[in-house]
Amino acid sequence: MNIRNGLRISLLMLTTAAISGCVSSTLDLSNRGSVAIPAKVRTDMREKNMSVKAPVLVRIFKKESELELWKQDSTGKYALLRTYPMCRWSGQLGPKKAEGDRQAPEGFYEVNYSRLNPNSQFYLSFDLGFPNKLEKAKGYTGSALMVHGACSSSGCFAISDEYVAELYSIVRDALKGGQTAFQVQSYPFRMEPENLAAYSSNPNYDFWLDLKKGYDHFEVTKEPPKFNFCEGRYRFGSPVEGQLPASAMGSCPTFAPEPEMVASKTANDLSKVATLLDEGYTKTYAYSDGGMHPIYRSILSQKGADFLSKRTSSTKVPVSRPKAALSDPFLPK
Repeated sequence: MNIRNGLRISLLMLTTAAISGCVSSTLDLSNRGSVAIPAKVRTDMREKNMSVKAPVLVRIFKKESELELWKQDSTGKYALLRTYPMCRWSGQLGPKKAEGDRQAPEGFYEVNYSRLNPNSQFYLSFDLGFPNKLEKAKGYTGSALMVHGACSSSGCFAISDEYVAELYSIVRDALKGGQTAFQVQSYPFRMEPENLAAYSSNPNYDFWLDLKKGYDHFEVTKEPPKFNFCEGRYRFGSPVEGQLPASAMGSCPTFAPEPEMVASKTANDLSKVATLLDEGYTKTYAYSDGGMHPIYRSILSQKGADFLSKRTSSTKVPVSRPKAALSDPFLPK
């Protein structure tokens, strides 16, 4: 089974669960930090030759409103375990820069055990660690930027209580099993030619091209990229031996070249972007305030915000800005 087919099957399972009422308000609040990995997930792990203690990695895509959970298998490579639909994220496509701007972060982060919150007001959560070293050096401000439950966002990624319980249990056990910290890659969209062409005139485009290099590394190698900060940007790979360590705003050392297959993907994709632009491929999108996965938008439009809140939050956290969620430009009217 290829990755795309696995993703579609995973989403189908989650869609069926959400519509059938599996996402509910019946979760235990008293011992939530100790929630067990569901039996179905353990079965899937065994079938994919994954240990409960094996390292994990998370990828987030705003435009698609999806969060992917990857886990290392017996080959040492990472394989897709789950794709969760995001119920809510806020702001526009682009990085978070200031406290209160409602932007959800974009970039690369490391989450250790201390960043897990078993007593979150949004059931369970983990802190991304924004601002990272680069964002601090640039003067970006903000705090408590989380992946959490419910369907409410003010700069966070909300995936419902039911799904965050599953995600939390898996990453918690990976950290307990010996992984020091797991990598979170947060993107505006899947970093493929059509999306890049659509946003070629966006002021964040150069920043996104930097992120794409990390995206391409993982797409090709199925291994987490090593990331550094220098000259006010992301750099991926390791400095060559004898070079000074990279510093966020300082000059970049010489980095070892990326594997040929990674460099080839990046070059081929950018060539496709140029071809699309030459052919007049243009699209303009603007959010009112963030987005919502289609399965949740369907519930919201048909049943209303109160119903969706009850289905996604054990403590009835209200859906944030429901009218804005229904204005998501990427979803069918």
